[in-house]
Amino acid sequence: MPLEKKIYGLIGKNISYSFSKKYFSKKFIKLELKNCTYENFDLLKINEFKTLIKRNILSGLNVTIPYKETIIPLLDSLDIEAEKIGAVNTIKIDSNNRLRGFNTDYLGFLESIKKHIKKKHKKAIILGSGGASKAIVHALEKINISSSIVSRNNKKGDLKYQDLDSEIVESNHIIINCTPLGTFPNVNECPDIPYKNISERHICFDLIYNPNETKFLRNCKKRKATVINGMKMLEIQAEESWKIWNL
Repeated sequence: MPLEKKIYGLIGKNISYSFSKKYFSKKFIKLELKNCTYENFDLLKINEFKTLIKRNILSGLNVTIPYKETIIPLLDSLDIEAEKIGAVNTIKIDSNNRLRGFNTDYLGFLESIKKHIKKKHKKAIILGSGGASKAIVHALEKINISSSIVSRNNKKGDLKYQDLDSEIVESNHIIINCTPLGTFPNVNECPDIPYKNISERHICFDLIYNPNETKFLRNCKKRKATVINGMKMLEIQAEESWKIWNL
């Protein structure tokens, strides 16, 4: 009797560049899971999600920009951590087609940064106010680091980009880019911050993984900061997703 086919996938917008399909396809080959596939489901609008679920028998999903927050009302339940964060990047689908949202982004970030944290790292500024930034705030809270969100919009953040003066940058020794600025193919873009105030005391983390070194990271590296890209975070959150789908 042939094994039941299991379809996993990623929902997002303009996601042809995504790491996830390649990562899980390689994983399935390594584990000899011939009945498992991973697909990209590119949705122009979040309301296309219900049609996707009705038309496909899916085993699990990842969620990326821009749907990590807007997916929540379309789910049946949330894990406690996802509820606290207010963003979802993993969906478990049970045999009755019930959808439960989880967040593994915060775990990936914590595991990626914690070995670099020293006593001096007490405050962080987070560039961007989307679903990914909410996971980062939650992760930092777990290691007793306070954070401020920087946004183009006063309603979404604690600070606006024009508020970032030398005093703020020099007193926040962790800077995390949660914006898509600098993602391939727009590799010459980066957040507009005063890089001249970054020093060797800083950890600068970019959630972007393509390219390997963004313009944001290059600028910070020139100032002798510790720089980290998003690849390890991505791998860890992917593995955590796999654990959830197979609970």
